Amino acid sequence: MFLNVTNHPSRDWSAAQLEAAAAYGPVRDFPFPRVSPDWDTARVCRLADSLFAEIAVLRPAAVLCQGEMTLTYQLVKRLEAAGIPVLCACSERVSDETHLPDGAVETVSRFVFRGFRSYAPEGSV
Repeated sequence: MFLNVTNHPSRDWSAAQLEAAAAYGPVRDFPFPRVSPDWDTARVCRLADSLFAEIAVLRPAAVLCQGEMTLTYQLVKRLEAAGIPVLCACSERVSDETHLPDGAVETVSRFVFRGFRSYAPEGSV
């Protein structure tokens, strides 16, 4: 199973991203939780411990983990220590700018999926 631990449901992914994820098995969404800016590191670590316990019993072949940075970091450390490969999605930002009559610039960006990248150095997980 490819576990999608993000705020981007797989139903919204491109065909290319779904195909790349399917190489690990069926895709399952696992929403990334909200993290309050008022929390201290200890609280984030407790949440990472809880999430790790929930994820570990699912025995995923790989986990896509992207969200609030401190929780992502803590969760990635735990998953990698357990030998579970953790990935991030790599996208190319394609932007179109329009110069408006009032001098403002309007930018529209598209993010084009280009692949997955491991958080771990080659061969360490």
